[in-house]
Amino acid sequence: MTATSPAAPGPVPEADLTVDGTGLLCVALLLRLRAAIAEAGPGTVVHVIATDPAAPLDLPAWCHMTGHHYLGPVLDDRDSSVYALRLAADARPTRADAPWRTARPSGDGGP
Repeated sequence: MTATSPAAPGPVPEADLTVDGTGLLCVALLLRLRAAIAEAGPGTVVHVIATDPAAPLDLPAWCHMTGHHYLGPVLDDRDSSVYALRLAADARPTRADAPWRTARPSGDGGP
């Protein structure tokens, strides 16, 4: 079976890591995603299973904010909501308690 994505020409790469966010709202999904990729290296292809209707908007926005590469939905013969992304070497870190916000450098006077 070959999975394709409208965001990336041709087939989406096979997953090196899969994050199952079935039943999670995007807030909880991003917490799980952040934890799952903490030790993964640049170039890792992550497939995210997401059933939250906001995921098709939130995941590309999160990738844009962090600098990871959104590859798009994985389209195959299954009825599932799987989205692919590739981890970037120069990605901006996110806050542990709020992965929808980038981490501030220490000493910037912020909370």
